[in-house]
Amino acid sequence: MPLHRGTDRAAHVPAKERAELRRLSLNPFFGEADPTGDMNSAPPTHRLPDGPIAPDTAYQLVHDELMLDGNARLNLATFVTTWMEPQAGVLLAECRDKNMIDKDEYPRTAELERRCVAMLADLWHAPDPPSAVGCSTTGSSEACMLAGMALKRRWATRNADRYPATARPNLVMGVNVQVCWEKFCSFWEVEARQVPMEGDRFHLDPQAAADLCDENTIGVVAVLGSTFDGSYEPVAELCTALDALQERTGLDIPVHVDGASGGMVAPFLDEDLVWDFRLPRVSSINTSGHKYGLVYPGVGWALWRSPAELPEELVFRVNYLGGDMPTFALNFSRPGAQVVAQYYTFLRLGRDGYRAVQQASRDIATKLADRIAALGDFTLLTRGDQLPVFAFTTAPGVTNFDVFDVSRRLREQGWLVPAYTFPAHREDLSVLRIVCRNGFSADMAAMLLADLEHVLPELRRQEHPLDRDKSAATAFHH
Repeated sequence: MPLHRGTDRAAHVPAKERAELRRLSLNPFFGEADPTGDMNSAPPTHRLPDGPIAPDTAYQLVHDELMLDGNARLNLATFVTTWMEPQAGVLLAECRDKNMIDKDEYPRTAELERRCVAMLADLWHAPDPPSAVGCSTTGSSEACMLAGMALKRRWATRNADRYPATARPNLVMGVNVQVCWEKFCSFWEVEARQVPMEGDRFHLDPQAAADLCDENTIGVVAVLGSTFDGSYEPVAELCTALDALQERTGLDIPVHVDGASGGMVAPFLDEDLVWDFRLPRVSSINTSGHKYGLVYPGVGWALWRSPAELPEELVFRVNYLGGDMPTFALNFSRPGAQVVAQYYTFLRLGRDGYRAVQQASRDIATKLADRIAALGDFTLLTRGDQLPVFAFTTAPGVTNFDVFDVSRRLREQGWLVPAYTFPAHREDLSVLRIVCRNGFSADMAAMLLADLEHVLPELRRQEHPLDRDKSAATAFHH
């Protein structure tokens, strides 16, 4: 006889209702699918199947199809993080069911977001880090949209007597900006004024940018780490040119720094470079936590030097922990996991840890660039001594093959190295670009170099470059 007698909690419920209660007590995912059907019929792929299949079967079908994707670790096109520690993976799994927008339901996740903003404000030398405002985003593209919205709203408020009837706002930037800035201008009806490339200058020229500004300019975008070649734009020189413009005309043009990649490299490796809130004209900065912030996608950050730079009417406020949490984002529901992973990485590495990781990436980039240049078939545009990113093209006199042939042959070895043509005024220049990230080790760089040396003899024997569709080439701006 058992020591304890159980009691059926539903004993007093009528039999029909009791059966229904038992049915609803079981999560449908827990039930077994038809094992016989799973053995002899595959589900449709372009409409919902009629019924369920076993979880292991569903997993295997999806897993096998994804085997045809490229290997993320060998993707030297993307800036996005492709490796994190197992402990970070556990935290991500534990937090992916938390909705980032529900700050009152998940107050500790909201608190970690607030701490990350404060850490970035301190890192970027905000005048008063505790009062700096910012938020997490799904990535730098959303962060740039938010920064652009704030610039436009501030300009519209100053020009309320002219806008929208007689004034159309414009935003000045280099032609090398990430495509999200063009999207912003299109979506929010802002004229994009772009400084073209000229000669060996592959990014924005400060004086040329200032010359494009007028009373309808909402701001100038400076890129700290161009996706085209990895170079920093001269933010301090740009601010100096805009200071001179203000002295001459009275126009006070703010600067936004798109630090998608460089915002998490320069503070650790180029501490003497003045590009951030130390420059009074810099009103906002964004970065990608999922790039050199070392977190899996997708998380980005947008910060303003003070509440004055972010119009109050754009901010929504949520009460949590009895306090006030300002929110400003385009997206609503999204996992809190990446924000938690960012906080983990900040705690895990600290300044010295970030410095060591980014220095290793830069050292690998510069050494690999020098070895590729030493082959004699290529000319470097950059060598990875700013962002750990470098671009190169075929050397003068190389006529048997072009960068698109090199990209294609390396892809056969598993490497994803993008080849693309530069924009306006330098459409004649086509390059390859290699992004060195954490997880791309010196051993992997040596393997890439060996594979490049392996394909070069055959490329040199070609009579001419192979035909290709130039329209398919891309700079891999992600």
